[in-house]
Amino acid sequence: MSLPQILTTTAEVEDFAAALAGHKSIAVDLEADSMHHYQEKVCLLQFTAGKETVLIDPLAGADLSSLRPLMANPGVRKIFHAADYDIRCLARDFAIEISGLFDTMISCQFLGEERFGLADILGKYFGLELDKQYQRADWTLRPLRREMILYAAGDTAYLHPLVEILEEKLAALGRIDWVAEEFTLLEQARFYENEGPLCLRLKGANQLKPRQLAILEELLQWRDAEARRRNLPHYKVLGNKSLLMLSSQPPTAVHGLVAIEGISPRLVERYGKALMQAVERGQAVEEERLPRYAPRLRREKDPAAEKRLLRLKDWRKKQAKKYALDPGVLINNASLEQIAHPHPQNFEQLENLGVLKKWQLKELGTSLLKAL
Repeated sequence: MSLPQILTTTAEVEDFAAALAGHKSIAVDLEADSMHHYQEKVCLLQFTAGKETVLIDPLAGADLSSLRPLMANPGVRKIFHAADYDIRCLARDFAIEISGLFDTMISCQFLGEERFGLADILGKYFGLELDKQYQRADWTLRPLRREMILYAAGDTAYLHPLVEILEEKLAALGRIDWVAEEFTLLEQARFYENEGPLCLRLKGANQLKPRQLAILEELLQWRDAEARRRNLPHYKVLGNKSLLMLSSQPPTAVHGLVAIEGISPRLVERYGKALMQAVERGQAVEEERLPRYAPRLRREKDPAAEKRLLRLKDWRKKQAKKYALDPGVLINNASLEQIAHPHPQNFEQLENLGVLKKWQLKELGTSLLKAL
């Protein structure tokens, strides 16, 4: 199999963007390095238009701004599989926004596919076996190996014929409008910088007391600095679970660190002193400066609302079976909770809540109100 062309200069990208503008549909994917470096970045872009697949190497220094008008043009369909992360990365790294999205993974979810990874779907519809060994590869390495280039090209090569199959199935079920709305909402996905203490953003930290949160904050700040210094992702320095355990059960001496899951003798040798210093800094934080979660506005217990929520979940289970969809795809728990408490009495009130998407209102609204 011949290797696809890899574009490395601004002039090549500009010519390619002009050529792509003549197509009604293009398949897109990207490879990033989040598993290998502190600051993740896009390392490779793949495009398939017609029968040709072309790769762009942004690490070579080419300016990709010529792609922006094309990618923002809703008249040219952009086919992705699992577009959420890719859309966020393209906006962050290149200010490229997507309009005219078609996401094959979302389409598979709305067709009731139980397995919707790209390898699973291509295996089902085309009998292909994708080699997954490069999913977690370091895509910053240059020159790219032949096998990695072919792997990257394979991610977009079959998306056009896949769309034809999925669209036909969606149309037969009357769900084209459903996924179209999902695509439009997904086009707005972005990464956002969070402010405030790192500890308040870590999953599981809400179980800690303020003093333990102060220790965790110092540990997270140390880890971030160490990851930046060594150009590593955070988990390759020390995992979240270990930091949570260390914060909740801080040892009194370095040798006690080995009792923490995930902290080996080798890590104690490398980081032991720094970890204990971080613990000590957290223990020394003044009481009034201890990090705390913002107090939650607790909703008063409403037995009637709780009964309505249970009724809605039972209704959803039956509807999910009727549509042969995962219940969470049909309507998620958060939406049901936001509907159960105000208890809308009619369609207008339900619509005014702003909870349901248009396709959900149209397809499920009347039935939902009856369930209430």
